[in-house]
Amino acid sequence: MREELPGRLRAMVRLRCPRCLHGAVFASLWKMRPLCPSCGLEYEREPGYFTGAMYVSYGLGLALCAPLGVALMGFGGFSANRSIVTIAVMVPFLAPLLFRYSRVIWMHLDQLLDPR
Repeated sequence: MREELPGRLRAMVRLRCPRCLHGAVFASLWKMRPLCPSCGLEYEREPGYFTGAMYVSYGLGLALCAPLGVALMGFGGFSANRSIVTIAVMVPFLAPLLFRYSRVIWMHLDQLLDPR
């Protein structure tokens, strides 16, 4: 498991398959491939499979936006309201990244806990 971690993290960053760590998960910005082009793994195991990815997306969004808000208020001299508005304007631009990475992280967590 320990020797697998760097390869798995690299695969997550590169948005690769959780089983073979090579096949691309996404065909375009929003469209996922149904199967891994390398190993044939079916990405969506069942209807509602990616419900857990919403929690991952929330955590990623919080991990990105909370430190930014603190930095804007603490070092940028922004008021709380101005910081919130600035972050609210940025979130739609982060949505594609949050969508893609939350799904890939969810699939990798699932693969680690319940290998197919």
